[in-house]
Amino acid sequence: MTRRFDRGDTGQAFPIYLTVVGGLLFLALAYFAVGQAAATRSEAQTAADAAALAAALETRDRLADEWLTVILEPDAWQEIFDGNAPVPNACWRAHELAARNDASVTCQRVDALEYTVVAETEEAVGDTIVPGTEVQKATESATAVIETRCSFELPTEEAEGDELPMLTCEDDDWVLDPDDPLDLPKPEDLFDVHLAD
Repeated sequence: MTRRFDRGDTGQAFPIYLTVVGGLLFLALAYFAVGQAAATRSEAQTAADAAALAAALETRDRLADEWLTVILEPDAWQEIFDGNAPVPNACWRAHELAARNDASVTCQRVDALEYTVVAETEEAVGDTIVPGTEVQKATESATAVIETRCSFELPTEEAEGDELPMLTCEDDDWVLDPDDPLDLPKPEDLFDVHLAD
């Protein structure tokens, strides 16, 4: 028995095939555009995070230096741990680090112990099927905070001698001897620097 085919149906699948392939290609290009945008945003966020942390770390180091200058004056310690010390604005560090990450930033010292940075990528998302992405840049922000890790108790008036108070920095107790600078707390012992939640 022979089967007969209607030759009028021949080739009807080809236009459907082209439509499906074209749709899949469009979706692939759309996902690629989304991926490019996400990567650019990630670069901006990385630049903002790094710049904010750089400024905060610079300030932390300067506060630690100030503490060392008044180590023999425990009455002055708390002011430094509160950030109330003549430490210059460190936004220059944010600009310097952002430039290394191919971004530009605006930096603001919110208070003595906090920096907020807004970073914009130098490069745009690029050419995609989405109009306007060829000039669209990503902008992200970050805030870095400096927190003291240490506490101490000033000696009472009845206490004798010039012994310095013990400095407790989280789980570490420091018996301070200014004549042994190698055994003094480092900046990272005195202050914690982290990105704000």
